[in-house]
Amino acid sequence: MKRVLHGIDVSNWQGTVDWGGHADSGVAFGFAKASEGVAWVDKWFDRNWQLMREHWMVCGAYHFAKPKGDPGEQARHFLRTVRNAGGLRRGDLVALDLESDDGLPPDQVARFARRWCRHIEKHTGMRPFIYTFQWFANEGNCAGLGEYPLWIASPGKAKGSPVVPRPWRDWTIHQYANSPLDRNVFHGSREDLTRLGYDPR
Repeated sequence: MKRVLHGIDVSNWQGTVDWGGHADSGVAFGFAKASEGVAWVDKWFDRNWQLMREHWMVCGAYHFAKPKGDPGEQARHFLRTVRNAGGLRRGDLVALDLESDDGLPPDQVARFARRWCRHIEKHTGMRPFIYTFQWFANEGNCAGLGEYPLWIASPGKAKGSPVVPRPWRDWTIHQYANSPLDRNVFHGSREDLTRLGYDPR
């Protein structure tokens, strides 16, 4: 039976995060919000990125999508933010937080996301995770993203048993709790998870 890795995800709302305490309690991976839109940077990202690394976690960074904006510009802003915090190392993960339609119809939201992901793939060689909700995906906002690993926010479902929305057939990370902290689970080993991450080759 595959083992399960536990993770958390954080943003500026959490303020100071005790990464050492989480590591001691068995948290093996983390995602920290890096950026939003074309200019906003999470003021805690730099610290979170350093401390996840210091505590030997699998490090993840995510960008909050603003689909009305330019996807290439937002992808460049995200990569620049990560680079300024120390950059990507082998096994690091990246994700697009896709939960706002920004007032656009689903086909335009999905097109934004595909273009953002392709830019990231072209410049890092890896496929970003897509973080989203079942209802949001079911409205068509994630069309054409089935090839990217799904990080599904499904806090109402038992740990490791989320409902998988189309266009995906399976989930990769399940966010099963969001109070007092966002908690996640990955089915597999640390090696399995880092295989989905950055490879400098």
